[in-house]
Parts: sequence; C-alpha cells; structure tokens
Amino acid sequence: MKVMVIVKASASSEAGEMPSHELLTAMGNYNEELVNAGIMLAGEGLHPSSKGYRVRFSGKNRTVIDGPFAETKELIAGFWMWKVDSMEQAIEWVKKCPNPMMEDSDIEIRQVFEAEDFGAEFTSELQEQEDRIRAAAEKLAK
Repeated sequence: MKVMVIVKASASSEAGEMPSHELLTAMGNYNEELVNAGIMLAGEGLHPSSKGYRVRFSGKNRTVIDGPFAETKELIAGFWMWKVDSMEQAIEWVKKCPNPMMEDSDIEIRQVFEAEDFGAEFTSELQEQEDRIRAAAEKLAK
C-alpha cells in the first residue's frame, strides 16, 4: 500500500524559520533509514503558505487566493510518499521520526487510492491512460 505522510505546519515553519543543522542531520539520517528499508518513494519540505496560492472552485468560476493562510494547524509543511505493508507499519515508522518542528508538531498518515479502489468505474481504458500518464511523469522526474 502507498501512503502519504504529511508533516503539518507549525508557527515556526509558517514564519519561515529554517531547521537547525542538528535537525537537518537527524532528518537526513531518518530519510536514509527509510530508503534503506525500501519504504521512501519521495519526500519534500514546503515553503510557508505566505509563498503559496489557493485556487477556489465554484461551478465554472475560479478565484485565486494569495497566501498566507490563516489556519496553521490545517497547513502542510512537507510530505513523504511511502510504500508500506500496512498502516501499522507506517505508524511505527512515523513514531521513529525526529520531531520535524522546533515546537510540538503533528504528522498525518493517509492511504493513497490505487486503481482497484475505484471498482468498475475505473475501466481498462482509464487504466491505460493512467499508465501513460505515470510513464510520462516518471520521465519528467529524471
């Protein structure tokens, strides 16, 4: 199963405060453990929401909203994509993570949808399209 592990933003991450050398080292070591265990597929930190935008959809209308966004506890400061055997395995790995923030913080784990989750609505034509899109995206990532 694939999961997205979401590092929730904090007051310090939203203020743009950069992590210390010690935290960068600890996180680098943790990421290396994840890769060596065959779990980590991707992972990145995000700039604060003051450098971000939202696009609100309402019918056919689109409205662009500039950051920063008010609810820090609802924002994302970074993420990983992991391939794990179970949600329990993902939880155990998150519990090993160094605290990613200078203050108390939260990490959320969410399962990623896979083709079989969509049932009959996800036809063979849609699967072929998905395969083409993924192959093209992988080429871009290299």
